[in-house]
Amino acid sequence: MLRAIAREGDAHRAALEADPGAADAYREAAGLYRASWEAAPPASYGRLVGMLKAAILAGDPDDAARYVQGELGGEAEPSPPAAYALAVAALLTCDDASAARHADEMRAGSPPFGRAADALAALAGHDGDAYRAALETIVADFAARDEHLTGVRIADTAAMLEALAAPRGLAAGLVDPVLPPAHV
Repeated sequence: MLRAIAREGDAHRAALEADPGAADAYREAAGLYRASWEAAPPASYGRLVGMLKAAILAGDPDDAARYVQGELGGEAEPSPPAAYALAVAALLTCDDASAARHADEMRAGSPPFGRAADALAALAGHDGDAYRAALETIVADFAARDEHLTGVRIADTAAMLEALAAPRGLAAGLVDPVLPPAHV
């Protein structure tokens, strides 16, 4: 897990500098998160969220989405982190009804889960105004944080959401120092 986080930090630094090597670093991080999930105790769902984020930011989300659905597809009442992974995977596979349902299940978690749920539900509902408002809240939250998981000041959730929004024609195109230039 620590190796995955470190490699993801490398990828974030590269993305913020618009370095094309960021995609390779994100691919490596996604692989490390997956290996960490496979070796982790049950219910270590954050590793799957990390894998999905890294795979999406690498531009290779399809395998990761199918993997998450295969691993968690039978979750009757998923925890907020499992619901997060399932909501993202559902958006990637164009299952908007499942994405909306899982986004709603995320709301039982902490405030950051609620903010991400708002954005995911807006994407599932094809509501550009609600998506932009949710994304602005997420970016403001990341910008105000003193600490970031990878040690890099980046709104990685917002960057991932923008990558999900772009093919739907809903990308907000926010400009902020905590967002990579590729997502502008």
